[in-house]
This record gives sequence, C-alpha cells and structure tokens, in this order.
Amino acid sequence: MIIDFNTINEVKIPGMNNGTGEMSAQMYMDPNRKIIPTRIHKGGSIGLHTHQTSDDLNYIISGIGKAICDDKEEILYAGTCHLCPKGSSHSIINTGDDDLVLLTIVIER
Repeated sequence: MIIDFNTINEVKIPGMNNGTGEMSAQMYMDPNRKIIPTRIHKGGSIGLHTHQTSDDLNYIISGIGKAICDDKEEILYAGTCHLCPKGSSHSIINTGDDDLVLLTIVIER
C-alpha cells in the first residue's frame, strides 16, 4: 500500500486539543491508523490529551521542543521519537524559533 502525501492537502489547525498557536498537517486516516506529517509552528503546542484506544508515536524530523507525557517532561530534537502509549496523556510544545517538524503515527489497538 502506498500513501502519496503529495496528493493530500495540508490543513492549518489552530489550538489543537486546546493547545496554543497553529500547526499544519497532512492527514491520512483509516479505522486502524493515522499517519500525519505535522509542523507545529513557532510558539505553538498540541494541548494535553489522552490516548484511550491507541499508541501515538512522534518522530522528530527537525526543530526542538518538549513533550509532557504522564507528567514527565521529555526534550525533543531531530532523530528522537516520543511515544505516548495507550492510556497515557501527553502534550507537545514547540520551544524553538523554527517549526517543530514531526511524523505522527497513531495505531489503534
């Protein structure tokens, strides 16, 4: 199966999950998974939310930020991968001057 993100429009999302600022994303979704190339713009964040039915993996491509997962702070930078397991709560914050670019993969289970 090929997913061609060249054919998926980018959408702008203000205040994702009651976060701050804006992010841009291309979204592929089916009943079992979501694959979402994302850019959290300077000053932006994804607000605290819980993954009741899925694991959420966030591979950092560029930029710097932090994740707060179950009250534990994790520093994010290119080459790291933040995992929020099923049942956990997390937020992601862009702490840098450039976009925080990540690939998010959500697996339902």
